[in-house]
Amino acid sequence: MEAALTEPVLVLNRLWQAVNVVAAKRAFSLLISEHAQVVHAENDDFQVFSILDWIDFSRENPPLREADAVRTVRYPVRLPRIILLSVFDKMPKKELKLTRKNVFERDKRHCQYCGKSFPFEELNLDHVIPRHYGGKTTWENIVCSCIKCNSRKANRLPHEANMRLIQKPSRPKWRPVISLAARGKKHDEWKHFLDLAYWNVELEN
Repeated sequence: MEAALTEPVLVLNRLWQAVNVVAAKRAFSLLISEHAQVVHAENDDFQVFSILDWIDFSRENPPLREADAVRTVRYPVRLPRIILLSVFDKMPKKELKLTRKNVFERDKRHCQYCGKSFPFEELNLDHVIPRHYGGKTTWENIVCSCIKCNSRKANRLPHEANMRLIQKPSRPKWRPVISLAARGKKHDEWKHFLDLAYWNVELEN
């Protein structure tokens, strides 16, 4: 199989919302079966092509790089970067994973005790109710904390350390994000549709 056919393609539902990332081989299958169309983005202008129109477009506008096309008997066909599903208009139901970066993102990189903003490498996670008090690793018991405040609180309840939470931690509402972990690659054309994605190792309970 051509390496090009493993390239990632962003999938939009009928409402132009990003719902998945698939390999180019799967994208071509959806296009050929008329379950999807190609979205071509150029200078913030979006054009939609059927598979036959896309083949014609590829012939008239060959890609600059060979790697951006798949070979056919007659001529190369450009790899689609985005496809638009013809029928599907729902969002996949998923839970936002409880990860270090997702907690930092929820709390906007602000220590939930002193309120100051810090870079990722200067932040820790704090169990509001410490583990030895029965505190669990849940969205409602984990907050972003700077190293200084984390050390000061130690294994105590906030009031025991004479500290107060800026806001009560809660489970964030799931936003449509796309897992790119498989290839760690995204394309500039996706930026209009892709929410920030943090898919890391899930925190242990």
